[in-house]
Amino acid sequence: MKQQHNGQILVVEDDTTLRAALCDTLKAAHFSVLEASNGQSALTVLSNEQVDVVISDVQMPSMDGNALLDNVVSLWPSTPLVLMTAYAEISAAVSAIHRGAVDYLVKPFEAKTLIDLISRLVSVTKQKAVIAEDPKTQALMDFVSRVAASEANVMITGESGSGKEVFARMIHDQSNRCNAPFVAINCAAIPESMLEAVLFGHEKGAFTGATQSQQGKFELANKGTLLLDEISEMDLSLQSKLLRVLQEKEVERLGSHTVINLDLRVLATSNRNLVEEVAAGRFREDLYYRLNVIPLAVPPLRERPEDILPLAKFFLEKYATGRSCNFAESAKMAIHRHTWPGNIRELENVVQRALVMQVGESITAEDLHFSQIPGGQQDQSVSETGAGNKSETGLKGNEQNLILEVLREERGSRKDTAERLGISPRTLRYKLAKFKELGVEVP
Repeated sequence: MKQQHNGQILVVEDDTTLRAALCDTLKAAHFSVLEASNGQSALTVLSNEQVDVVISDVQMPSMDGNALLDNVVSLWPSTPLVLMTAYAEISAAVSAIHRGAVDYLVKPFEAKTLIDLISRLVSVTKQKAVIAEDPKTQALMDFVSRVAASEANVMITGESGSGKEVFARMIHDQSNRCNAPFVAINCAAIPESMLEAVLFGHEKGAFTGATQSQQGKFELANKGTLLLDEISEMDLSLQSKLLRVLQEKEVERLGSHTVINLDLRVLATSNRNLVEEVAAGRFREDLYYRLNVIPLAVPPLRERPEDILPLAKFFLEKYATGRSCNFAESAKMAIHRHTWPGNIRELENVVQRALVMQVGESITAEDLHFSQIPGGQQDQSVSETGAGNKSETGLKGNEQNLILEVLREERGSRKDTAERLGISPRTLRYKLAKFKELGVEVP
C-alpha cells in the first residue's frame, strides 16, 4: 500500500554524492524520486513527468537554481520549488521566496527536516485542487468530471488568479490520459520570438542560438494533455500556425521536414473575453471555435464566498512552516469583506504577508495587508487596455503611479508585478516601455 504522503519529487543537484544521498533519503520515506544535475536537465524532466515538488540547489552549472525557479514559476506555477542554500546565501534565498520559491533549506540540514517539509508540500499540492466548499465550485467540479471523460478541447476562462490551471490539471487527472504527460506552457511568459520554437520544437541550426535540437511542447505532450495558458496573448501569425497543427494533428520542428503525428488533448485558458477579442480582430475566430468546443468559466473568488476562508486556512498551513497559527475573528471578518480583485493569488499573498507581520499568537485584522490595487466589482482595475470610467488623462496618471508603486514593492520583478496587477507580462512590458519613452524612471 502506498504511504499517505507519497508523491513524485525532482531533486536538482550537481554534486553527485549529495544528490544520491538526497534521493536515498526521500526514497526511504516512500517518495518517488526523479533527479537532474542542473536546471536545464530539470526543465526536460518537468516537461516529461508529473512532479509534485522540486528541490534544487542554487549554485549549479548550465542553469542555476534561480534561473530554474524563474522557469518553473512561469511554466509550472502550481509546482512548488524549494531551494537548498548555504548559510551565506540566506538573503538571496529570501529574495527567491518573493519570486515564487515556497521555502528554502540551509545546508547542512537533517533528514527529518527535509522529509517533514516535502511531506507537507506534497500534502498541500494534492489538497489544493479539491477545496470546494462553495456550491458554485462544487457544481464546477461536477462539470469538470463530466468534461474529463471526453476528448474534446476545452477553453477555460476566468480572471487572473482564479485557479484556471488547477481546473485544467483536474481535467487531465480525471481523464483517460492521466498516466501520460501533462505539459503546460504560459503563452504570455515567453517572448514572441521564441514561442513558436518552444511550441513546435526546433532542429540544431534552425535559427541563431539553436545549438542543439529541442523537442517542442506538442511533442512532449503527445499521448497526454497540452495546456496553452493565456492563449489570448499569442500573436495572430502564430495563431494561424497553431490552428494548422490542431487541424492536421501533426507538427514539424523548425528547420525540419519530418512530420510528427500527434495524439493529444488541448486545453487553453484566457483571462480575457474571447468573443470581444475575436470581434476586435485580436484573436482568430476559427481558432476560437477549434479550442472552445467545451467552454468552462471559472467564477472569481468574490463569487465563491464559501471557498474564501477554507482557502485562507489552506495557505496558512502551507506557509506556517511548523508553527501553530490561526485566524482571529477580526481577521476572518476582514477576509470576508474584501472583494479579492486578485482572486486566489491575492489571497495567497495576503496570508503569506500576514505570517511575516503577525505579532500575536493569532493573525488579526491588523496583520492583514491587502494589496492597494483597484479592482473587483466596486473599483476600477488596471485593465489590459488602460480603459476605464475616469477621464483618460487622470486614468493614465493613476495607472502609471500604481504600476510603478507595485513594481517597486516587487523589487523590480516584472512577473510578480504583472500578477499583482492582473495584467499579462507582455502588457506590462509594453506599458513600461511607454513610460521610458516619456522619460519616466522605471525600477
